Amino acid sequence: MTKKLSTSDLIRKIEKLTKQRIAGQEVVALDQFRDASQKLHPTTILVIEDEETQRTSLKRILESDGYQVKLAADAPQLTALLDEDIDVSFIIMDVGLPWVNGFELAQMLKEHRELKHIPLIFLSASAEEEDLQKGREVGADDYIKKPFDIEKLKVRIKEILNEKNPN
Repeated sequence: MTKKLSTSDLIRKIEKLTKQRIAGQEVVALDQFRDASQKLHPTTILVIEDEETQRTSLKRILESDGYQVKLAADAPQLTALLDEDIDVSFIIMDVGLPWVNGFELAQMLKEHRELKHIPLIFLSASAEEEDLQKGREVGADDYIKKPFDIEKLKVRIKEILNEKNPN
């Protein structure tokens, strides 16, 4: 009779076998190992952006790079996501959100004991020195002006994740 595995046991078994097979290859490129690790444990990026086209474009682009992406258009949608107890590793947020702007929302997130360490990049059409300073004050890791180069954003996400979680 076959032993029944719990979900966590199954995950551990698959991860172990994958790591063994990767390690068994004659040459393992670091990128291959990172790609396999990313597929086993995808990084979840929360995009908070009120403009629907921008929001869905970011989702499509980031998912094509292997990230899981959760979307919120504003603070009320964010509270619904937080009720789901999602495991977020990175936040990309627009500054010009309705009702509660990005600076206010970031300040609240940075005051939360479980969310304060999550890296945050602001995206905004406004990039006056005052805005950049406000972004730093609320704990943003970067502030990128719209329109932006998507490749540069993806590089910046990887850099920040590597800084926060060096392995």
